[in-house]
Amino acid sequence: MEEEMSQLISMGFSTDLAAQALRATGGNSTLKATEWLLSHHSPPLQPPPPPSQQPKLDKFFPFYHPNKRLKLSPSPPTPPPLFAKCSDAARVSEHLSAVSKGSDPSSSLVSEPLAERMRPRNIDQIVGQDHILGPTSLLTSAVKCGKLPSIVLWGPPGTGKTSIARALVNSTASVSYKFVCLSAVTSGVKDVREVVDEARKLRSKNGRKTVLFVDEVHRFNKGQQDSFLPVIEDGSIVFIGATTENPSFHLITPLLSRCRVLVLKPLQISDVVKLLKRAVDDVEIGLSGGFVGVKVVVEDEVLEFLANQCDGDARVALNTLEVCATTAVGRVQSKFDSNPENVVVVNLGDAKETLQCKHVAYDKGGEEHYNLISALIKSMRGSDGDAAIYWLARMLEGGEEPLFIARRLVVFASEDVGLADPNALLQAVACHQACHIIGMPECRLNLAQCVAYLALAPKSVAAYAALKEAEKVVRESVGGNEGVPLHLRNAPTKLMKEVGYGKGYVYTPDDPTAPQSFLPPSLLGRKFLHWPPSNA
Repeated sequence: MEEEMSQLISMGFSTDLAAQALRATGGNSTLKATEWLLSHHSPPLQPPPPPSQQPKLDKFFPFYHPNKRLKLSPSPPTPPPLFAKCSDAARVSEHLSAVSKGSDPSSSLVSEPLAERMRPRNIDQIVGQDHILGPTSLLTSAVKCGKLPSIVLWGPPGTGKTSIARALVNSTASVSYKFVCLSAVTSGVKDVREVVDEARKLRSKNGRKTVLFVDEVHRFNKGQQDSFLPVIEDGSIVFIGATTENPSFHLITPLLSRCRVLVLKPLQISDVVKLLKRAVDDVEIGLSGGFVGVKVVVEDEVLEFLANQCDGDARVALNTLEVCATTAVGRVQSKFDSNPENVVVVNLGDAKETLQCKHVAYDKGGEEHYNLISALIKSMRGSDGDAAIYWLARMLEGGEEPLFIARRLVVFASEDVGLADPNALLQAVACHQACHIIGMPECRLNLAQCVAYLALAPKSVAAYAALKEAEKVVRESVGGNEGVPLHLRNAPTKLMKEVGYGKGYVYTPDDPTAPQSFLPPSLLGRKFLHWPPSNA
């Protein structure tokens, strides 16, 4: 409690008020005590205590050494009185956090993740999307002309959707655009209307245009998406939407007709390495900028390793690199006295310790879910066992539900293998039952066995094709489908026998060679099932 008391006194509260607040809140949280004081008292702040009573720096700086001055500003300014700057509990909490970490509360640069600090500032710094940012591309031409179009950026996470939107605005020098960013996760129609009203005022006042960037736009429902239509139509805003989901399924057609959909690709390994090197080399806001008084050096094999493990996601790669650096700094902090330059080298061991397992891009409820199961089915249909096992592994590593895969295998056994190997259906049903009983991780072996069996089995779509042809005839029958011929009907009552039900039917086991028809008269002689195949 003594530490909490000291901090409250350093904020300007009297000793009596500080003690009263700590007793009322349990005595173990400066923040709770501060909130209690804000809600119960508004006393005049006392002047801060003399420097001798301030908490020691080594309580706030884990790498502080009394004999080694940290590379902060020459004379760090004394923070202003807390309550002159903070108007509510949230601001108090933010300020306390900044002070406790020894950073300037007015600057948030160090607290930002590395991926955010290294966000490209113009389109020349964008990496890996040359197909939409080439010299003659739509976006490059639009920047040169100073006339940005309304677009939807569709691509996997970490491929640069937000960065491209910001870079387009920053690169359009001939026209000054105001950039407004909303997230469909936390915003609604009211927020959109406020932005549109401000955009119209700005445009009528000085002709300046507004770019409205909506992240995760697929999370807006149909009614919310409708709100964009008139303002895009009349030019009130330039709309840029970002989505990881297929726009064909998640965005309404009128919105798509007003925007150009641009597809972003996952970053190549060389692209990710380039971004990581840029972060390491930038001494101001790059990797070393996140550590006070420490220079971070990264081995080349670490960059290659991270680029291979991030699955084309630049955000994952950059933030993992920062955590690797934190691991390395923590490993050598006790050796700073023998390392005058405070140089920390991030090695491959630090990277492996940080990453633990490979990042696999997969969304069980999104498009990647359907893309991978499609690849698995088509690989088995093409009798490529190696590819089928690979796609199965991708789905399992991504966390796919094994029963979903097993159900698809049961369908495949009849649809694609069919009569060529009737045992395939038994194998698939047994696999589904095994997955249901055993579960992961052991049932992945059952899935692998079944996938391999189905991929290598002979294929026949005779039953599937016969059913489709018969369904077509049923749907297209002119005047309706004919009734069941009388000789094929059961006659359980005397009346039914008298009207002809079952008359003329020959019990086949008694006389297998007796001629009789089983189709309606209009379809006599029609072939639906072509089995065995003519080339057998």
